[in-house]
Amino acid sequence: MLTRIDEGAPYGIATGSDGALWFTLVHEGRVGRMVPGQKPVIHQLDPADGQPTVITPGPDGAMWFAEGQGGRVSRITADGQVTSYEADSPYGIAAGPDGAMWFTQMQTGRIGRIGPDGERTEFEVPVEGGMPAFITAGPDDALWFTINQGNAIGRISTAGEVTVHPLPTEGAAPVGITLGPDGALWFVEIGAGQVGRIDTAGKITEYPLADRVARPHAIVTGPDGALWFTEWAADRVGRITVNGTIDSYPLPTGPQSGDDGTVRKAEPHGLTVGPDGAIWVALEAGALARISID
Repeated sequence: MLTRIDEGAPYGIATGSDGALWFTLVHEGRVGRMVPGQKPVIHQLDPADGQPTVITPGPDGAMWFAEGQGGRVSRITADGQVTSYEADSPYGIAAGPDGAMWFTQMQTGRIGRIGPDGERTEFEVPVEGGMPAFITAGPDDALWFTINQGNAIGRISTAGEVTVHPLPTEGAAPVGITLGPDGALWFVEIGAGQVGRIDTAGKITEYPLADRVARPHAIVTGPDGALWFTEWAADRVGRITVNGTIDSYPLPTGPQSGDDGTVRKAEPHGLTVGPDGAIWVALEAGALARISID
């Protein structure tokens, strides 16, 4: 099922504590909120040049998102009130076990932290040109993140101690990462067309996709005990069990047509488990896709 979003290009998506889906419209500088089955409410950001990408719920009941182009980490309440904090090229963002928001800074190669009091701290990632991307809370009171150009997975403690685990596949370019149902961290390798798993001891296992050029982008744990991920270049959503069995499901093509009359690709980016228990996918072509897993 597709819900068309005429107001822009959905990129990140997450379910908030208010029982609604929240999503970013990356090119338009907007954030949307939608209760499944109802009309979306769109909030225009000011300024609108920030290119909001990844969005996630915070421990304060608000949604937090990164504006990489605008150099801001921002917070939006259920009624659309926005507060922003200066940050250099933020991208991934997640709530930490310490009640703070943690985020990656791709261009400067740092991990940032915003405490409940608004105080900001930064920590260096010891990989030159590494470009930290997505970040997620682990099972060990630490944060785990992908290092896209550094070809590695990083771990940062709440005290700021960083450990780097190189990946065995060259050019893997990891992007999305999430805590799996088995207590390990699962990630996708957009450059190698693989899904990876790393346990807290640092052991890495990689699972090649049937389509190695599918460009997997984001990954989440589903309510069915499996991992779900987007295949950006292939207009599909994939599913992998903790035992490594992989399935793939095609997405509808984009609801908008190009100037030449051709149908646009779906361009799936972020995905989340919705308040209705389905998998919801943000399609940059201009829609939200719902995948029932009943």
